Amino acid sequence: MSRKKLNIGLFGFGCVGFGLYEVLQKTPGLKANIKNICVKDRNKTREIGVENFTFDKNDIFNDPEINVIVELIDDADAAYEIVTTALKSGKAVVSANKKMIAEHFEELLELQRKHNVPLLYEAACCASMPIIRNLEEYYDNDLLESIQGIVNGSTNYILTKTFKENLSYDEALKQAQEKGFAESNPILDTGGFDAKYKLLILLAHSFGYIAKPEDLLNIGINNIGGLELKYAREKGLKIKLVAQAFKNNDGNISAFVIPKFVDTEDRLFNVDDVFNGVITKTSFADEQFFVGKGAGAHPTASAVLSDISALSYDYQYEYKKIAQQENISLSDDVNLKVFLRHQIEDAATLKKHFSTIDESYLNHESGYITGTISLENLRNIHFDESFDKSFVLLEIAN
Repeated sequence: MSRKKLNIGLFGFGCVGFGLYEVLQKTPGLKANIKNICVKDRNKTREIGVENFTFDKNDIFNDPEINVIVELIDDADAAYEIVTTALKSGKAVVSANKKMIAEHFEELLELQRKHNVPLLYEAACCASMPIIRNLEEYYDNDLLESIQGIVNGSTNYILTKTFKENLSYDEALKQAQEKGFAESNPILDTGGFDAKYKLLILLAHSFGYIAKPEDLLNIGINNIGGLELKYAREKGLKIKLVAQAFKNNDGNISAFVIPKFVDTEDRLFNVDDVFNGVITKTSFADEQFFVGKGAGAHPTASAVLSDISALSYDYQYEYKKIAQQENISLSDDVNLKVFLRHQIEDAATLKKHFSTIDESYLNHESGYITGTISLENLRNIHFDESFDKSFVLLEIAN
């Protein structure tokens, strides 16, 4: 099959946009060329000449020679406008905006079908790791049992610092912000929202289920305190923010994001710093493990480049698993073994939500409970703001 020549209209020229520009210069065999770059700030100094840029998006949309739009901006609402306009114009699209894709998944799917034009977004999930294409092409839905992993580099960096350097959560967060791995308002990462958006995309490609962001529970690392860190250190464990989805005994799916204690036997134990790691489990092949850098200009640009390369062969996601699914649903009917830190005065109330309690501990101001709780009860406690608490998963109980 011969390669199609691609003329790219690029939106955004931050770290990843410049990274892509650099990588494209080094891959002449791809036959892809950035024809025009749309940016907002007229006064910003840039690494390449001003003749490469436009400040009017219509210069890109109305150029008949441009056949691929690459969207690399932070603003999810602006990204939505760019991507939907491009698809309606019959131009192929590559995007890295996981929030936008997660919030508008069904509509974007429909636009691809209606206008017979591809939207690829490998970079939206785990930067350099080719996880979406593998889920799409390699795994049969009937054989896939579960997918779980560390999909957010910022929180993994923060947690790595707390364990490797004995820093408090606040100190580690400050370091992450200073290095540019976390935003000044980091809640999108630390609250588990970024991981949830990625899980939603992975859920569609692994099990064929399209969820809305509000359907999936996300508990971040922003409430982790000294008691949890002490517990982990005493037992030789680490805490990782893990996104996971798995088939239940009844064939339905449970999916959520929650911090988890991992031991040295767990493949995720040594996935540190800004690295991501994803484990798939199938009925016959057992476990497979993907690992790669989950943040940074060049890792993300390499995933964008992979999508551009795929477009040169007219590749598009087939969404076969979504087409196969009819009766599958998302279920909270699953039991989890968890560690729950709480204030002393809340101990008796919170114990009532557990079906079994393995351990209970109190000091002068706080305590913890380990035991089995339903996902539904855990969700209710998490959203009850009258409690000062944090959850860390020990294991799936059933």
